[in-house]
Amino acid sequence: MISRREPRLADAAEIAAEQGLSPARISMLYNERSENGFPEVAGHRGRARLWDHAEVTKWFARRQPARLSEHTPPSRDPDDLLNAAEASRFLGYKNPNQVTTYVRDHPGYFPEPDVVEELGTPQNAYRRQMWRVQTLLDWMATRPGRGKHAGAKRAAPALPDVPVDGDPDELLGATQAAALLGFKSVNSFSSSLSQGNLPLLETSDAVTEKGGRRRWTRRRILKQAAQRNPRR
Repeated sequence: MISRREPRLADAAEIAAEQGLSPARISMLYNERSENGFPEVAGHRGRARLWDHAEVTKWFARRQPARLSEHTPPSRDPDDLLNAAEASRFLGYKNPNQVTTYVRDHPGYFPEPDVVEELGTPQNAYRRQMWRVQTLLDWMATRPGRGKHAGAKRAAPALPDVPVDGDPDELLGATQAAALLGFKSVNSFSSSLSQGNLPLLETSDAVTEKGGRRRWTRRRILKQAAQRNPRR
């Protein structure tokens, strides 16, 4: 029997802290759920409402706040590297932990870091994840719910040609998986994965030792491709 992991529940105060809002604002969003699609309550702790943390995070990730629709990032060198807090500010979020929340709680929605620095000591190791400005600009232009971006839209990097008849047990990354599945960009692949549209890839076959990037076998990706495109 396959055991299903119990969802993590969070109250309004916890959600508010992560999203840079007030608990009252979370309650208001819930009260307006018939119009905005905010998730239903998943339980209670005393009198406090509890929500499925993953569902709420997904809702916020898909939602395009009005204040961001007019946000124009500051001019930076496309190759500049920004840490999570700097990336949050660059993207226009008031909450400096927004990118960290996306990476931690919404895998596949936000692009993988371009550079991961292993810091600290063996007893107290930690990683610093960094994104290039161009990576963030590409994501802004293609993220779910994104309207027409002010100014010229930057084209996403072309995906590589990946053979379908290679070693079925070879481990492939997100860019190669996106190509095999027929996506136009790795960002659209990541978005589809985060929305649960690629169930066979929700669990990875391996994670890179440095950077923690997910890998899937060619066999699993092609099986997902066959389910996604039955006539293929």
